[in-house]
Amino acid sequence: MAQVLAVFFDADADAEVRALWRKLESAGIPGPARRDRPHVTLAAASVIPPKTRAALAKDLALLSLPALWLYTLGTFPTAENALFLGAVTDTELIAVHSAVHDVLAGRVTHPQASCLPGAWVPHCTLAVDLGAEQLAAGFAALHPIEPIRAKIATVGIVDTRTGEVSELG
Repeated sequence: MAQVLAVFFDADADAEVRALWRKLESAGIPGPARRDRPHVTLAAASVIPPKTRAALAKDLALLSLPALWLYTLGTFPTAENALFLGAVTDTELIAVHSAVHDVLAGRVTHPQASCLPGAWVPHCTLAVDLGAEQLAAGFAALHPIEPIRAKIATVGIVDTRTGEVSELG
């Protein structure tokens, strides 16, 4: 994917996730690129055009963005195993996610299926491309996990090739 719509956390939650990244690095588990900011992805597509970004900013300004509870330590068991903190999926979060996709419907190029309503697993990535031993070591390094209350500080479009973030509104 080339562009993702992401929510970024307040300073406290950002620092707590970064501390988990450091714990993983101490255990020999590579974390995200240094330029990455802890976030939860709401949508992804190859292109989110400027007019669509403006519509998103307008709609998001009308919504109350909920705080996220990052609590579940989980994995996506694919060829590129990922370790993540799952967000508690409550009605407020689902409402924001649905509103975002109402705006994006028919306006973006090649939407990513795993981010669409009904398939989306809201999460903050901790590590990717892990072997089985690294995955087990990552779980061991972080378990038990303490919940992180992440207030949404900003919403932006991330260019996944460069890491550049264009904040909305």
